[in-house]
Amino acid sequence: MTLTPLSRPAGLWPGARVAVVAPSGPVPEENLEAGLDILRGWGLDPVVGPHVLDRHPRFGYLAGDDHARAGDLLGAWCDPSVAGVLCARGGYGAQRMVDLLDWDAIRAAGPKVFVGYSDITPLHEAFARRAGFGTLHGPMVASNAFLKDPESREHLRATLLQPETVRVITSASAGAAPALGHEPVRGVTFGGCVSLLAAGLATPDARTTGEGGLLVIEDIGEEPYRLDRILTQLLRSGVLEGITGVVLGSWEECGPYEEVRAVLFDRLGGLGVPVAEQFGFGHCAGARTIPLGVEAELDADAGTLTLPGPALGPLPETAPGPPPAPV
Repeated sequence: MTLTPLSRPAGLWPGARVAVVAPSGPVPEENLEAGLDILRGWGLDPVVGPHVLDRHPRFGYLAGDDHARAGDLLGAWCDPSVAGVLCARGGYGAQRMVDLLDWDAIRAAGPKVFVGYSDITPLHEAFARRAGFGTLHGPMVASNAFLKDPESREHLRATLLQPETVRVITSASAGAAPALGHEPVRGVTFGGCVSLLAAGLATPDARTTGEGGLLVIEDIGEEPYRLDRILTQLLRSGVLEGITGVVLGSWEECGPYEEVRAVLFDRLGGLGVPVAEQFGFGHCAGARTIPLGVEAELDADAGTLTLPGPALGPLPETAPGPPPAPV
């Protein structure tokens, strides 16, 4: 079945209430408070899930009990006063709680802004597959990318509050290499952290094909041979059959880039679709926020990923005035 655009949530507005949840790893309180201050500076009204600062009694790499983490996310999603749900950080743990969510209730509540990346990838896939909702692959409220990287933070702010201004994402290598001879291609964006995509195979949210999709992937800390294994597994599963193109983000701590690049193009080059690199999303400085589940056009020769319309939908009729100036 060909991928089609997913339901878009409405954008945010001054005074919009957003909930911060911790589906994965434990959250340092000082980081959380600093992130909440930034959200308030954007004119948003952040509220914190009851268990965001919990720690699992036995496994210190988890932000509390699986049911508690799932309950925070579900409660925020089903709260009609909440316009968006922002993840506090990644780490590990989203896979453990994704099946504990009431997806019937989530679908009934409708689409909302949802932001996260890295370990949040299984939730992006679940929102797409189980609810039909588009999401945002972007920095998290208590992460260094949000707290200490103004460029990354500003791109997220604009995506949330002024989505019409961020419809073109340009590769860092645009214009640095000769034209590849690819015509622009269109598809529906899907993906995230590639190791988590591979880990999701054979789960309830696993795709059997990406037909009609634009694959957007990145990762951190995976050596070239492990990236080879991950990509080979995805290829053998059939999930990459029918994709229209590949958009590559960052590969921090994965080894010398030329070695990583050789593996990426060796494994993905045989698909016969444009493979475009260095689009600056993921675990890197200045990380861009990438909408998932939206139609986009990839021009590999120009090094651009273009959205035909804003990633987020129109504001509710009750939403007030223009967004505040950046902080």
